[in-house]
Amino acid sequence: MKPPPRRCALYTRKSSEEGLDQSFNSLDAQHEACEAYIKSQANEGWRALPCRYDDGGYSGGSMERPGLQQLLADIALGKIDIVVVYKIDRLTRSLADFARMVELFEEKDVSFVSVTQSFNTTSSMGRLTLNVLLSFAQFEREVTGERIRDKIAASKKKGMWMGGSPPLGYDLPETGSHSLRVNDAEADIIRRIFERYLRLKSVHALVRELDSQDIRSKARVTLKGRTIGGQPFSRGALYHLLRSRVYLGEVPHKDQSHPGLHEAIIDTELFEAVQAQLDENSRRRKATGKSVAGSPLAGRIFDTNGQPMSPTFAYGRRGKLYRYYVSAPLQRGAKKDPGEAAPRRVSAAKLESRLLEAMPRLLAELQVEPIELISRIEIHARHIDILLPLNLIGRVRENLHTGERAVPDQMQPDQLRLTLPWRMQTRGGRTDILTGDRNTPQPDPSLIRALRNAHAMLGRDSDNGPALQAAPASPWKRNLVRLAFLAPDIQRLILDGRQPDHLTLAFLMKNEIPLLWSDQRRKFGINTED
Repeated sequence: MKPPPRRCALYTRKSSEEGLDQSFNSLDAQHEACEAYIKSQANEGWRALPCRYDDGGYSGGSMERPGLQQLLADIALGKIDIVVVYKIDRLTRSLADFARMVELFEEKDVSFVSVTQSFNTTSSMGRLTLNVLLSFAQFEREVTGERIRDKIAASKKKGMWMGGSPPLGYDLPETGSHSLRVNDAEADIIRRIFERYLRLKSVHALVRELDSQDIRSKARVTLKGRTIGGQPFSRGALYHLLRSRVYLGEVPHKDQSHPGLHEAIIDTELFEAVQAQLDENSRRRKATGKSVAGSPLAGRIFDTNGQPMSPTFAYGRRGKLYRYYVSAPLQRGAKKDPGEAAPRRVSAAKLESRLLEAMPRLLAELQVEPIELISRIEIHARHIDILLPLNLIGRVRENLHTGERAVPDQMQPDQLRLTLPWRMQTRGGRTDILTGDRNTPQPDPSLIRALRNAHAMLGRDSDNGPALQAAPASPWKRNLVRLAFLAPDIQRLILDGRQPDHLTLAFLMKNEIPLLWSDQRRKFGINTED
């Protein structure tokens, strides 16, 4: 009786890409030997599948190989009965990986055959022998890896550059050399980065400055023509650059550093000064880490787009610590649209202080910490929304002030949505929290002071009214004096604290003020005719 057909998949692998471009390479030789073996078993019903499962240039220590993944996928689909390889280590050099493959083989009733070693996993003895051989194959791979690591360590002790992408400031060694070559143009950038950090004392500020000057990381083109690098510096990349002892002419290896064969770019005095500043900043971050991490609203505060706002901090003059809640996109380096009104950063101290004032009033006589009851807080330009347990709605409604509102939340029926008319207004890069609705007077001290200073720059002409006595000495004063020519009703709104939220000093100093009062009202969205 004719035996049933047995579908055979041929798998081949070669660790390096060397010689793969030849018309008959190692993969072809393995394939040819496997085909011959399958033909010798034709009387058993063995038939080679037309699909080839080849992995050229892939290590046997990992299963992340396209040919192998396709082979396993076809086995899972039941398309294969026997897997044929030239040698066992062509399939894998890892005992753990082989054990996982054998489980799949047994589940799908697939046999495994090695042509040169004549093993078949359909028998217990065959599986035992395969495991022993794979143990030796894995041992060989680990020993080879140890030899390579030892050689790299010994070479680095001699100051050699042992491959990899060269850092900014250097180019790869010449053929036959292991010494990095200084790139003069990039070396000037490295010196500037170190000097500017020492002056700015902040990696965050340095990132912004380099971005504004379009200074980017080192770009290089791979052998396959792909461009790597050439991107704006991130904070992490700058920390790594400022810590790199390569710029002292050394070659780092693990936690040690050895004198290198290449030339130093940064002198020791400047490098040590930068390290001292980095260490000082690190100590300050650790000292303030608990207070920042302990921000009571962390994990519960979101911006108007639903993005989480995380606690962060910054140091002002004289080392004063400022805490903020900042939207996640800004923390990841995104830039806020200058015309966007939605707040992306709020003062943690001010927001928490406002809540500590309002929540005890709204939850009077409740024997629990009010802020702890907040499950979510959303920051909007003209109000904030707070989610609280719905069973508090009666108590909250009894204590609402004008403009405040408490209703069941539509998305979460077990929560009440408390809306407080707190407006977020940005002034001079700082976000203030203005309480009350938009009709509540909110004087802007800096704008009122600027308006008065503008009038003080004008003299009086008995015939023609206000007039400049002398040309302003600075561009700032030339812009400032324009405020004196605002329409009288707009000036009255400013003095009364009823100006629109967007009408700030920064806005007026950056934008042109029309000469006609009617054009001013139209441009600033002001209607005082009623």
